[in-house]
Amino acid sequence: MNNLWIPRITFLWLACLPTTSLLAQSEPAQQPPNILFVFADDLAFDCVQSSGNREIRTPNLDAMAKQGVTFTHAYNMGAWTGAVCISSRTMLNTGQFLWRAERLKKELRTEWVKEEKLWSQRLHQAGYQTYMTGKWHIPVDANKVFDTARHIRPGMPKQTDSGYHRPKSPDDKDWLPWDASKGGFWEGGKHWSEVVADDAIDFLHTAKNDIKPFFMYIAFNAPHDPRQSPQSYVDSYPLDKISLPKPFVEDYPYPIGCNRIRDEILAPFPRTPHNVKVNRQEYYAIIEHLDDQIGRIWDALEKSGKADNTYICFTADHGLAVGHHGLMGKQNMYDHSVRVPFFMKGPGIDSGERLQAPIYIQDIMPTSLELAGASLQGIDFKSLLPMIRGETNQSYESIYGAYTTHQRMITHDHHKLIVYPQINKMRLFDLNSDPWEEHDLIDQPDKQSLVTELHGRLEKLQIEMEDTLPLETGPKQP
Repeated sequence: MNNLWIPRITFLWLACLPTTSLLAQSEPAQQPPNILFVFADDLAFDCVQSSGNREIRTPNLDAMAKQGVTFTHAYNMGAWTGAVCISSRTMLNTGQFLWRAERLKKELRTEWVKEEKLWSQRLHQAGYQTYMTGKWHIPVDANKVFDTARHIRPGMPKQTDSGYHRPKSPDDKDWLPWDASKGGFWEGGKHWSEVVADDAIDFLHTAKNDIKPFFMYIAFNAPHDPRQSPQSYVDSYPLDKISLPKPFVEDYPYPIGCNRIRDEILAPFPRTPHNVKVNRQEYYAIIEHLDDQIGRIWDALEKSGKADNTYICFTADHGLAVGHHGLMGKQNMYDHSVRVPFFMKGPGIDSGERLQAPIYIQDIMPTSLELAGASLQGIDFKSLLPMIRGETNQSYESIYGAYTTHQRMITHDHHKLIVYPQINKMRLFDLNSDPWEEHDLIDQPDKQSLVTELHGRLEKLQIEMEDTLPLETGPKQP
């Protein structure tokens, strides 16, 4: 086990000013770093302003991006179920690649908990006080794997009937995101995001006099639907100032196993500019409300006196379409749904650095373990520290993606190949020239050698991932 603590570090994955050189091996080890991990739900990579979206306001996350490092191409590997967050969070807390994590579902409650292999348990063994609040959503009792767990939330707030199949027209007023009588994120007149922030602030207040290092797992449900926030937030995003996502289509043209599942019926068919813009209006509003709660946590961290010894990471479990490609959910292989924001700051991390090499969001788990001097035994994902130190340019040559038995994906260099095995259909995109994946190149004669190469690479990744799904089955689609 390597002791790689940084002098005066606190792992608070969200706010901290860089002070010393990262993991300076020649300096004597001092107090181990605190760890603050802040997690959003359903937040696409392009829906923070620092990623280039000028229609949304996220000043606290933007400040974090300026003060630390941004991993611009952070991916979720995929899902074995329509609830993508379950797969993402199981991978995150076990450190296992997708299909191995899926096979662990029954073992999590018994062998894994008993042997203390989960993320929080490994840090507890390394001497950390562990704390969580918010969305958990893996098949383990959070109270058994954290020293303290507060306000443990289900996978999503209770949806209301009026939250579906709307808005059908500009006159549809049955659904108002600020109407607390609808339930959802509103509980006792208070928003869930505010409760999660309150919990984090309470912990920081009590931890300021504690010499024991801490691991905070702060998991917001926002901006998952029902996308609710106070009226002032919604009103600040008028529909005439919201752009339609690219590409805008009325319905996705291929039966890819997710076309009419729960996420997709949040807006009526065919998609119209009005109903897509209203969904994005509510999405932007709840994201800005989330950003304000994160700002409150940053302030509390500074007041606690722990910021100089804290590493902070902010990311999300996966992205969301919200109208791109005629889709609303995250059960697809397009970048808007598999890529997320990923910011990390702390002592020694260069300000404003942007690393474009692809990573998986679950890489934060071994990164934190390495910083804490905890065991990494049996972890599939890779620490980000070699990239942050400049010791390597990349961790993964290619990125693998999967959704149930219906979709597979490989992103290699600047090309993406999506395979729909059940309908024997493929799509090819050049992400450099076509970042919104609007122009399918699969039938171009000069791209056939590239298709063959990517297909072969994907098959090799399947072996590494223990993925046994044949890539061609079923009738071929035109």
